[in-house]
Formats: sequence, structure tokens, C-alpha cells
Amino acid sequence: MKRDALLNRSHLLWFIPGLHVKRWFILMIAGVTLIGLGIGFILVEIYREASLPAIFYYLTLQFIPRWLRGLLLGTLGLAAFLLGLYRLNRTLVESVRGNDTQPIVKKLVRQYVTSQGPRIVAIGGGHGLAALLRGLKQHTSNITAIVTVADDGGSSGRLRREFGVLPPGDFRMCISALADDESLVSQLMQYRFGGGSGLSGHSFGNLFITAMAELTGSFERAILESSRVVASQGRIVPSTLTDVTLCAEYKAPDSLGVAVGPLPSPAPVRGESSIGKKGLPIERVWLEPADPPAYPEAIKAILEADLVVLGPGSLFTSVMPNLLVPEIVQALRETPAQCIYVCNVATERGETDGFSMSDHVRAIEHHIGPGILDAVLANDYVNPNFKMPSGVDIVLADSHVEGSAVAVVRASLADDAEPWRHDSAKLAAAVLKFIRE
Repeated sequence: MKRDALLNRSHLLWFIPGLHVKRWFILMIAGVTLIGLGIGFILVEIYREASLPAIFYYLTLQFIPRWLRGLLLGTLGLAAFLLGLYRLNRTLVESVRGNDTQPIVKKLVRQYVTSQGPRIVAIGGGHGLAALLRGLKQHTSNITAIVTVADDGGSSGRLRREFGVLPPGDFRMCISALADDESLVSQLMQYRFGGGSGLSGHSFGNLFITAMAELTGSFERAILESSRVVASQGRIVPSTLTDVTLCAEYKAPDSLGVAVGPLPSPAPVRGESSIGKKGLPIERVWLEPADPPAYPEAIKAILEADLVVLGPGSLFTSVMPNLLVPEIVQALRETPAQCIYVCNVATERGETDGFSMSDHVRAIEHHIGPGILDAVLANDYVNPNFKMPSGVDIVLADSHVEGSAVAVVRASLADDAEPWRHDSAKLAAAVLKFIRE
């Protein structure tokens, strides 16, 4: 809290250690001092040797004691230096950031503070992961987002089929969520074309990442360069570079009480965008090919993390695809960091209809086995007067998960205006408590 209060005193922020700025200020002051001394020696020599008009007696303040002259000139010099520094700061702000008048020193301090933050790995995709990242970036820049590559619908699916790139949509949302500020460039990355026959439905960010992948010859390099454009905090990496397809198997109708008798099980579905359209509870999901190699940087980040967070996001189509990469699961077993799951605050039509918090946890452990999740973070409050969208139910924290050793941590996480979504600030604060405690 004291740190946040200090952030509001922009003129004192230059004295915070670690900004890599004061050393250059000191060098500048030393340089100016040496120049002043050099000019002083020259003037003294001229004064001794030359016959100067009487006016120089007053111009050089000879009628004032030397110590007082030094104090007066030093004070004026310091005032001039600070005024020039202040005006330079304002000029740089106006030229670099346009209409944003936030002092550069505040940006430097924020970067310094966040660079000292914990190493957090967030695994998922879609809007849920973006909400978490948007909150975490205010506290730490040591973030690694591990993103699913199973998306095959919408703009991402079209680009994936036409250009053979990994689906860029979830990466684009993470890039924007981790952007340094809500700049015009960040908004541009999210812009979606609404007209025309060729561009309709495409987002500019998806096209930009695809073009960058073509130019660099590497999808991971394209993500890195695209992140630099909007000054994103942290890193964004894929769980795998393999072109995978997400498949789903559904529960048989007789096990649901829909019919009595040995009815055949529904046919499996291939393709992430088709999984939620069946209208039946999902039994399990898997990837084809079944054992894609994990992206090495994702493994490294998990093993070096202070905290690993699964979700929030679509359970079977955003979070789970990352957990179907065997090396990712193995890294989760080996990491010394806590591994927590952020449960969704509401069910998702066609995917988790009727799910409780415990159902979400059991679905994850059904796919990756017990002993990996240490805790589940779940919402414990929603405004009872708020009307939820049709077909969507609130998911509140259970007291425990029956048959599981996963601890339940309760907190108010829902957005006040849209309680079927997480509030980024609330979520980040609750997640960081796992490290502080």
C-alpha cells in the first residue's frame, strides 16, 4: 500500500532504487560540474592577467564573499537543472505518448515494481485467460501465458486452414490483455472487420500475427514481435507447436436418464468449434495426434514458476487442451510451485451445463489424474438481484470436493456488471494471496 501511495508522488519517484536512471543523472551532474570548474579556472586566469572594465567586478559578484557566491550560483544551477529535467520529461511524455500525460518516471517505477513481482504461469485461453492476465500485469511482469492451439473456429480457424498457421485468436487476446496501456495500437489489435466479403469476421490482430508469421517464418517469433508492438508485459507461448485437433466423447443417453435401454453412445466429435454444439454432457476430450511435444519454453516456465494457475476459461475447449499435452502434465507434477485452478463463475452453454465447482475439478482430475491440483479458487458471491442470461447458471464455491484432496479457497471474484465473468482486479488479488500466504 505504501508503494502505491508513493506512485502518486511522481517527483519523488526518481529516487527509488533500481530504475537505472539516477546513475546517469549523477554522471550528468558531474559533467556539468566539471564544465563549470573548467570555465571558472579560465575566468580566474583572465581576471588575474587582464585589465577588465569595472563592470566585470559586478558581473562576477566580487562584492559578495566567495562562500556566498558559491551557494548562490550552486542553487541557481540546481534549479535550472531540475527545471530543464522537468521540461524534458514533459516533452518526452507529449512526444512519445501523445495525449497520455502520465510522467515517464511513473512508467519506469511501474516497470521496476512489476519486474520484481512473482513468476506466475497462467494456462488456458479465450476471454477467461485474458481477464486474469489483465489483472496480474498490474502486479508483476514475470508472467508466462501458456495458450491453447486447438481453436479451429471463426477468424482463427479460417486463417489456420488457409495459411497453415497456429490459430492466432487466443494469442491476440493475451497480447492485448498484457499491453502496457490501453493505447490505440492495442485497440487496433482487437478491431474486427464487419464488412466486405473477404475480411468480414477477421480481426486485425489475427491478420497481423499471421502476416508476421509469414515474414519471420516462425509462429512463436510472430507472437514475440507482435507483443513488442503493444509493449506487452510478460511472455505468451503456445503449449505445443503441433497442429492438433481437439476431439470429444459424450456420455451415453441411457446414463443420463434420457432413455431406458442400451442406446448407442453418441458419435465422437472432431474440432474445437463443434464440441459445444452437441448439447450432451462431455465424457472426455483428447488431442489428435495424441502425444504432441510441448513447447520447451512452456515447460521451463512451469518448472521455474512461483505459482501455476489453470483457467479461468472454457473448461473443455480452452483449459483442457493444454493439459492434454503429456509433457505439460509431467511438468505440473514436477514443479515446486503451487498449482491452482480458477473455477469459472458461471456455466457455459453446451459445455458445462449444470456443472458445480466440484464437477469442474473432477473433470480436470479425470483427465490429468489426482495429486496435481493443490487448490481451487472459486467465487462465493453474486448479486441475487442480477438476472443471468438464458441457459447460464452461477457457479458458487462448494465447501469441499468430495473424493479429492484439493483445497477450496473462496473469494468474491465476479464482475459486478457482468457476474458471469471474472473481475480482473479481484481475481488477480485473490491469486496473489496464494504466494503471499
